[in-house]
Amino acid sequence: MATLGELVSLVLVSVLWGCTNPFLKRGTEGLENVTQPNRVSQILAEIKFLFMNFKYLVPFLINQAGSVFYYYTLSTTDLSLAVPVTNSLTLLCTLLTGKLLGEELGGTKAVVGMILTMTGISLCIISSVDDIDVATQNAS
Repeated sequence: MATLGELVSLVLVSVLWGCTNPFLKRGTEGLENVTQPNRVSQILAEIKFLFMNFKYLVPFLINQAGSVFYYYTLSTTDLSLAVPVTNSLTLLCTLLTGKLLGEELGGTKAVVGMILTMTGISLCIISSVDDIDVATQNAS
């Protein structure tokens, strides 16, 4: 029983998460070249590399803003709708953004998987919207 605003919020979270994932991947290029003599120094050097790299830092902050917005949205949205919709759409946004950036989509199986995912999400949303319409009519 989600409102249109809640569904838009879930889609926004998915876009914030999914569209930043390929940029985060690109921002980590060169991380494998960071080497230090011990584990603690290595971890600190990697953290420094990532947070001094704007190609990583900007998508990371946008992604984290999506997380904050997600937790806010969870306070008002049914979990049985929020989690599958957000996670599924995040995957689709990641694949499509990656494709726009020149990454391989994954072939026919990936496209079929995206179509099935969109079909499942659509059914979840339609089911939720129908519940709202019935509840609104009963209240009248």
